[in-house]
Amino acid sequence: MTNNRPLSPHLQVYRLPLTGIISITHRLTGVMLALGLVLFASLVSAIAAGPESYAAMQNLLDSMLVKLIYWGFVYALFFHLCHGVRHLIWDTGAGFAPESMDRYACYELAASVVLTLITFFFF
Repeated sequence: MTNNRPLSPHLQVYRLPLTGIISITHRLTGVMLALGLVLFASLVSAIAAGPESYAAMQNLLDSMLVKLIYWGFVYALFFHLCHGVRHLIWDTGAGFAPESMDRYACYELAASVVLTLITFFFF
């Protein structure tokens, strides 16, 4: 018995649209921001614990890995902000045409990178 029904696209063939990738990335940056707040809370508690604890935390913060994590946190913050602005635009009823959705996604990515670089060079 042959089945002539079409098969659903396989994972090797299916390509997630840009808006889907942006949506998943928005969720991931939200998780990164939550984890970054844990790091921030530990920094504040190190300050409250006294000068020795703060010096140990400062030594940890001087490592290259922690600086990379810090800049990932900054990028996650700006990406999350830009995606929130995009949702505000959607709340007005604008930007739901397929070509404008991809265009706004590109604007969102570019704005988050530019804001991160401005922060990197000026702060």
